[in-house]
Amino acid sequence: MTSPILYRWDGDAMVPLPHFRARCDDEFVVEELYPLVPDQGRSQRSHNHYFACIKTAWLNLPEMEAANYPSPEHLRKFALIQNRYADERSIVCSSKAEAQRMAAFIKPMDEYAVVLCRECVVKVFTAQTQSKKAMGATLFQESKTAVLDWLEDFLGLERDGLRQNSEAA
Repeated sequence: MTSPILYRWDGDAMVPLPHFRARCDDEFVVEELYPLVPDQGRSQRSHNHYFACIKTAWLNLPEMEAANYPSPEHLRKFALIQNRYADERSIVCSSKAEAQRMAAFIKPMDEYAVVLCRECVVKVFTAQTQSKKAMGATLFQESKTAVLDWLEDFLGLERDGLRQNSEAA
């Protein structure tokens, strides 16, 4: 994802900040029309609420599940992967045994990755970053909702129960 170009409204036109002038010269053609969409960004309040909910969910994991998620970050990334906010890579090996060795080799490279071995194919799923730079407000809100809904189902809570408990805390 490319970073946004910042503009200043001068009363007549949106003028790119000097730092972005060369990039605009490279990317745009004079007199062509280009859409300019305001970026509302994501609120820090929503961001903080999301991470508070994740921590609350992690603190309330059933004892049988706690060992699978040593930190709130492990739980968050697993939930992102479960909700398809993930990158997937497949490696085709020459045999089932080779695939199992490859999976065992790959797993320690990323403690948050989900590594699956099926027949002679190894699939590696890594959670997409939810950083403000990488994920805008709309996509962040979609992923936040999906993750929190998944966590509530996983914990057997009523819809919005996790969100309300986290706000109270």
